[in-house]
Amino acid sequence: MHIAAILRIVPDQNEELEIDDSGADIDREWIGLKLNEFDDQALEEAVLLKEAAGARVTAVALAGDGAERQLQTAIARGADDALLVDHDIDGIPGARAAAHLLAGPLRDLGADLVLTGVQTPEDVFGQLAPFLAGLLGWPTLNAVHGVSAGAGGLEVVQEYSGGRAARFAVTGPAVLGVQTASRPPRYVSGSKLRQASSATIARAAGALPDGFAAPRIAALAEPARSNRAEMLDGDAEAVAERLAGLLAERGLLGGRE
Repeated sequence: MHIAAILRIVPDQNEELEIDDSGADIDREWIGLKLNEFDDQALEEAVLLKEAAGARVTAVALAGDGAERQLQTAIARGADDALLVDHDIDGIPGARAAAHLLAGPLRDLGADLVLTGVQTPEDVFGQLAPFLAGLLGWPTLNAVHGVSAGAGGLEVVQEYSGGRAARFAVTGPAVLGVQTASRPPRYVSGSKLRQASSATIARAAGALPDGFAAPRIAALAEPARSNRAEMLDGDAEAVAERLAGLLAERGLLGGRE
């Protein structure tokens, strides 16, 4: 089994995000970047499958700021190879464009299982896995939170709302959108990172089909502010009295005597 783990670099949401002058993107000049947390889970699941079933793992990323460093980190975490896909798109490729850029190199790579994070902060609908599967002609499962290897193929656990889950037997090639790995992502020591910094990263060229028109964001806006919270001061009796009054004013309590 040859597994390709897709890594995407995203803005660090722990930093303050600002809208740029165009009004259609965030200001990326000084923003920190990090590995998408769901792709982090997908990479860990790929390495766990390697350890359990002897699979080969190739970490794959689209060219961009921080991509090579994350590929080196993937090698330190247990990936066997790294592949950087070059492209000529300005800015961040959307999920549909990314799928087109990745599909050709993935075919050439000979991978028979693709693991990618279920979503990113810029792909909240989780479109990369189904787009990739459509282009490759493979089945797909999204919101996966466990993959194990067996004699006849893979057992994949897919999560549903309400605490429910389903188990699927998967044979043959597939694309999986991973939500959580079977175990938390592992810690990588500084010595392993230093060793991986000299790892060879292969390169491939990604291409978009003729006439491809990616959707563009028309505008971004900060969330609208609604009523602010009111802090209630005083002892318990005073706070309780004020709460009762507020609930009564909003018709949530019967008349007060």
